[in-house]
Amino acid sequence: MVLEQPRTPLRLREYETPAPGATEILLEVAACGVCRTDLHLVDGELPNPKLPVVPGHEIVGHIAALGSEVKGFAVGERVGVPWLGFTCGMCPNCRDGRENLCDRPLFTGYTRDGGYATHAIADARYAFALPERMDDAEIAPLLCAGLIGWRSYRIASENRTLKSLGLYGFGAAAHILCQIAAWRGHRVHAFTRNGDLEAQRFAKSLGAAWAGGSDEQPPQALDAAIIFAPVGALVPPALRAVKKGGRVVCGGIHMSDIPRFPYRLLWEERQLVSVANLTRADAQEFFELVPRVGLKTSITRYPLARANDALSDLRDGRLQGAAVIVR
Repeated sequence: MVLEQPRTPLRLREYETPAPGATEILLEVAACGVCRTDLHLVDGELPNPKLPVVPGHEIVGHIAALGSEVKGFAVGERVGVPWLGFTCGMCPNCRDGRENLCDRPLFTGYTRDGGYATHAIADARYAFALPERMDDAEIAPLLCAGLIGWRSYRIASENRTLKSLGLYGFGAAAHILCQIAAWRGHRVHAFTRNGDLEAQRFAKSLGAAWAGGSDEQPPQALDAAIIFAPVGALVPPALRAVKKGGRVVCGGIHMSDIPRFPYRLLWEERQLVSVANLTRADAQEFFELVPRVGLKTSITRYPLARANDALSDLRDGRLQGAAVIVR
């Protein structure tokens, strides 16, 4: 499925199966998660995409061919390919261990072709072996929703004792992170669209101690909050909900403009920070944690030809958990 121009439907196209370069692998795609970033891409909210482009960056596949320099993988092995598809290794950020801020990166399904396809090419250095317990479709959302949720959580909890955590927007990322936070003994507060009782029940079923609308104040002040919904208007209420010294993390690649708010909401050493991309170390750490937590993903499966339907359902809020495209 190919995006030829932003704000147009994806089109089904046939291409010859590509051959991997020296450091690349060819994957036969088994499943690919549908991420809100894909929606931002299709809706023209992300700048300078490769066009035409095959979206999809939560890829689960089996290796069909190896480049001549690839080590450590075997044909037939199941691997996952995330959003971060390449970094230069030479810019100041890469040399400083912050490859998520690389100056010359490539992103799967955005600036290089992704997984809404039968086959995909990936740089072997940015592919990961996956836990065997979960099937292909179940594990696909972990490759972005899970990884970005994990990085957001690490930043939210950095250098502080985290007892109460707020999650604004209870979609794919939040439904994964809620399970991790509850497993770690945190009191999770889930904020959904106002009046979305089904989403609030869903959050409680995954371990949330409280769930309510995004315009509500939680029953206790929060140590930190993570905003997954791409809604800038959620920043002021999230700042209002955290205690003195609390931290608000914006976990998406795109967000609508943040409205003006009084300085008193930020005062008392509250912090507002963003999360950008991920690192390979994040992935290694996260996938070691997955079997211990016993994570379960709630997914809706779509055949490849219905990728536009999956995007529409995500756009219109008709999903609980994550959408996954399957072969």
